[in-house]
Amino acid sequence: MAAKVVTEDHEINSRLEQLIENCSYCKSSKDEKLIRKAFKMANEAHKGMRRKSGDPFIIHPLEVALIVSEEIRLGVTSTVCAILHDVVEDTDLTIEDIENAFGKKIASIVDGLTKISGVFDKESNSLQAENFRKMLLTLSEDVRVIFIKLADRLHNMRTLGSLPRNKQIKIAGETIYLYAPLAHRLGLYAVKSELEDLSLKYRCPDVYNEISKTRPGIKALYISGYPDSDLKKKGLYENNNRVLAKPFQPNDLLIAVRDALDGRTENHN
Repeated sequence: MAAKVVTEDHEINSRLEQLIENCSYCKSSKDEKLIRKAFKMANEAHKGMRRKSGDPFIIHPLEVALIVSEEIRLGVTSTVCAILHDVVEDTDLTIEDIENAFGKKIASIVDGLTKISGVFDKESNSLQAENFRKMLLTLSEDVRVIFIKLADRLHNMRTLGSLPRNKQIKIAGETIYLYAPLAHRLGLYAVKSELEDLSLKYRCPDVYNEISKTRPGIKALYISGYPDSDLKKKGLYENNNRVLAKPFQPNDLLIAVRDALDGRTENHN
């Protein structure tokens, strides 16, 4: 047991050091101290908590922070918020605690992440008008909330194998109809493609495996519905038309996001 704890601690610290070393915008000792401070708060708050996979819970916010920093390439503020994104929702810490420790901006983004979890992660498969309004209010304050939420979903999809089948189907369905199009709209094309691939893997494993064997590395081609693709020649297009050939279509959510983001640029600090 002691050996396992030592190994887990090493794994956690390794991720933290990777985050600090590879952070694109962490250029000063002040930036490093801020990230370490956020990690210390989150690590203490999540102490004893574990994911369904059995991993210590703190690994999840660290992985989300790595996605935010290395893959989406946001700044120090976003990285800190990613580390803290679950503390208010899942622990006894409050937004006031975050504000006292890190200031109003970081507290505001963490508050937005806490609120928007109720918009995205609800039982219904569709978002209602009131939820659109709530999401837009969050977006109008800081678009980084949405980028961090997409990073959170990406890591959850990467670790979806530890959940029961019914949860996998539900989460994969939310991902393909909400998160992947949102990533597309925000210009996060690599994130969009991976979300599509992972959604297909859990919703239609036979199709996913067939595509993987046929054309490794281009699994996300299914979403485009190209009539002349190899998928059609192999019969995958016709036989799975509802899954494979659904082209991108704007909906009320994406139009609302587009309008909210019009003229906005992401601040890296």
